[in-house]
Amino acid sequence: MGELSIFQQPSTAVSTTRREPTALGKALASETTLRRIQTNTNGTFKRIINGEQIGDAVRGSLNVIIVDALAKVSRVYYAGKYDPNAKPTLPNCWSNLGDRPESSAPDRQSENCAECRMNVKGSGDNGSRACRYQRRLAVLVEGDPTGEVYQFNVPAKSLFGKGSGNVHPFEAYVKFLAVNGESPDTVVTNISYDLNADSMELQFTPLRQISDDEYALVRQAQADPATKRYVQLTVAQADGVAKSPLSEAEPKEQAKEEPKPAITRSDEPDDDEQPVAEPVKRSTKTAEPAPTSAEPKQDLAAVLSAWGDDD
Repeated sequence: MGELSIFQQPSTAVSTTRREPTALGKALASETTLRRIQTNTNGTFKRIINGEQIGDAVRGSLNVIIVDALAKVSRVYYAGKYDPNAKPTLPNCWSNLGDRPESSAPDRQSENCAECRMNVKGSGDNGSRACRYQRRLAVLVEGDPTGEVYQFNVPAKSLFGKGSGNVHPFEAYVKFLAVNGESPDTVVTNISYDLNADSMELQFTPLRQISDDEYALVRQAQADPATKRYVQLTVAQADGVAKSPLSEAEPKEQAKEEPKPAITRSDEPDDDEQPVAEPVKRSTKTAEPAPTSAEPKQDLAAVLSAWGDDD
């Protein structure tokens, strides 16, 4: 693609040096190109760009460098049941810092999250909370020299709990790194599916310290204002969804008249909460068979080969 000219007229000036994309070009491009890495119940990771899958899925595990995250765990609430055949919509309500709904949320449930009736045990299915915890990370993929940043969402089930050795759920993983003098942006992190879990759970393991070249990519990403968007956007926003859920659900006033569940409030997260499926339209591609414990993890070369260079 390097030999392809995009210009209608030949240039009269001759440049002998390779010019990198400018800050202006990157800023404008970031408004139209949104990237995330999607986790799936069949044990794969998929690269999603502007809501569409690019390249083949990667099975089992993925190596990344975490370059940004919000200081606190986020929350997201969908009023309707998940329907893979329905058109994707924005969440009804969400909070980036887990304290109060964002002003852009179309159906804010409360003035603050601590007093919200959706943030109580029993408000969701099987005694869970209807409003779910979530971590939105901005990550680089190991071995990708472009330095392109992706959003990665850590669901509730993979956030809390205790680890073993150097393998941890995310919140424990961050503390484990700190105790050992490291940070998420100074190490390469392996994200893998826990094959011993009854449901989809992710686990985080430090592989190694980053190299000088990787450190330069990390600093570049952290200096780019577009990176901050990935830890603030919901999944639907990252996929370019703009449709409000209110037109798909009951009117807000009618929904508020429903009797409140008889439940007790708790400020502590539940380790046994089940992850909610992300309300984005699934690919029509045939699902891959679930991984087995006998299947080895892919190495970096296989990961990069599987994804190819579609973008």
